[in-house]
Amino acid sequence: MAVDRRARGHAVEVAARDLLRRAGLTDIAANANYRGGELDLVMLDATRPGTPAVVFVEVRYRQSQAFGGGTASIDAGKRRRLVHAAQRFLQDHPALAEAPCRFDVIDAQGDPEAPRLDWIRDAFRADEI
Repeated sequence: MAVDRRARGHAVEVAARDLLRRAGLTDIAANANYRGGELDLVMLDATRPGTPAVVFVEVRYRQSQAFGGGTASIDAGKRRRLVHAAQRFLQDHPALAEAPCRFDVIDAQGDPEAPRLDWIRDAFRADEI
């Protein structure tokens, strides 16, 4: 069961990363673990004018929307842990510390090998927690 869950999560993260790359974002890190939180994907978005933004992406997978989608599962506690992990990431990468940052969510559902992906940009802000 744990192996299947891990493989399913990996397949969905690969699909999410591919979506973001096709949209022009570039990889910085994946599965960055910090005490109290993990960052699924960290990307750089240089597609808009101005300074490129560091994008912390939470990938949430649900087979169905019966109990709310992946986005609904990101409660205040999860947002706090993500913000804390992002702060630690920026401390470890001082060259990125002054860049604008945002938190995006990829809400994935259906078949993990070919999931339907909904990309929610700026899903929440660090100053909202």
